[in-house]
Amino acid sequence: MQNAAPVDSLVTTEWLKGHLNDPHVRILDARGYVHHIDDGNGNMVVTYAGAKEEYDAAHIPGAVYVDWTSDIIDPDDPVPIQIAPPARFAAWASRAGIGDETHVIVYDHTGGTIATRVWWDLRYYGHDRVSVLNGGWKKWTADGMPTSDEATKAPPATFTPHVRQAMRKTVDEVAAISGGHSAQLIDARAPDQYAGAVVRSGRAGHIPGAINVPATSLIDPATGIWKSDEELAAILHDAGVSDAQPAVAYCGGGVSATGVLFAMHRTGHRDWANYDGSWNEWGPRTDLPTESSRTETD
Repeated sequence: MQNAAPVDSLVTTEWLKGHLNDPHVRILDARGYVHHIDDGNGNMVVTYAGAKEEYDAAHIPGAVYVDWTSDIIDPDDPVPIQIAPPARFAAWASRAGIGDETHVIVYDHTGGTIATRVWWDLRYYGHDRVSVLNGGWKKWTADGMPTSDEATKAPPATFTPHVRQAMRKTVDEVAAISGGHSAQLIDARAPDQYAGAVVRSGRAGHIPGAINVPATSLIDPATGIWKSDEELAAILHDAGVSDAQPAVAYCGGGVSATGVLFAMHRTGHRDWANYDGSWNEWGPRTDLPTESSRTETD
């Protein structure tokens, strides 16, 4: 599988403009939202949404829309937005025109963590020929690049899933890691959630032993551009991330965590995984411990 030359995991708008008509390239529009809402009782409620109406209004020419909240998730899993099982994912990829040799370019509004979530999804199923558009839709339009309102009908392709189980950790595996310190745990959420100042999914704090690397710290907030590899390496190092240890990232729902994994990939770290269930799963489980900057509970 994938005998072609390796691809860069981050591409520019200029690069993509030059490859709009490349038959070996498939562009995915993954624009969507993670809404954080205070329920009035001090608890954060999180909802997920696609942005199909934005795609319909304008998108990168040739892009296929992917609703990351329905197309590539497991509707039968009680934990929200868990990755789709192999057959379901392969059926979607085939409909989207993604074959085993296709170079996939995925973008969201800024090329941020929804795009990296799709990047991780594809790599989890063995597809390494996937890149994130740096700056995403925001930079594409700011650069005056062409847009279209014509829906793309991709010719079907054959996608063969090859599950890399080590790239996705279960709650039991994470509990064992937390108790045994057999890998680094990295919390990609905002510092107030990590510290326990914000209650989400019924509980505050973080998984015991986890360090905090907010995914938002990895991207320039003004432009949506990923920070340089050197800057990413410094951020990870300063937070305590070690290249010598395996790492497991998590967040609220396994989305922002992939931004940290993307940064680790960019800086040469190869032994990493996503705790897909993240706080959506860990938070409601009162049998699992939490830790905060102020108190610990068992």
